[in-house]
Amino acid sequence: MIDELKIPAPNFTLPSLIGAVAGGIATIPMTFFMLAAHKALPTWQKDALPPEKITAEIAARADVSIDKPQLLGSSLAAHLGYGATMGSLYMTFTRKWAFPPLLKGSLFGLGIWVGSYMGWLPAANFAAAGTNETQQRNILMIIAHLIWGGVTGLLADQLENQLGEKN
Repeated sequence: MIDELKIPAPNFTLPSLIGAVAGGIATIPMTFFMLAAHKALPTWQKDALPPEKITAEIAARADVSIDKPQLLGSSLAAHLGYGATMGSLYMTFTRKWAFPPLLKGSLFGLGIWVGSYMGWLPAANFAAAGTNETQQRNILMIIAHLIWGGVTGLLADQLENQLGEKN
């Protein structure tokens, strides 16, 4: 009787959720890499990492005053949210790509970096745009996005297999 009450979810819902979970989780090792690699940069390049810069700039543009702990918390929440959102898009755009999950995810992560750091961030005149960063900081962020993408691809593949969503 309970089984009869189940309403099937639309076809796109579970894959989108799988991607969001994978992308959100993948943001964690990405962030740890960013923080560790940031320490290796020369002193003159150790200004805030892009998630913090972007969050601070959005707050300033919205005329919202936030202190450092609020900025760091907001930056982390925004970064995790962006990672989850991009993970959901990963599932939308890559489900039919005939590549292994690690390669597929890494390519998608690189695409996110290009679209963000060479696309909408410079178009919206954000200081964190790749066009405003040094080569070392751009390399740091490219590697971070390859990590995010690879982990997203692997996790999404595992979740799809475990939940029987793989086509």
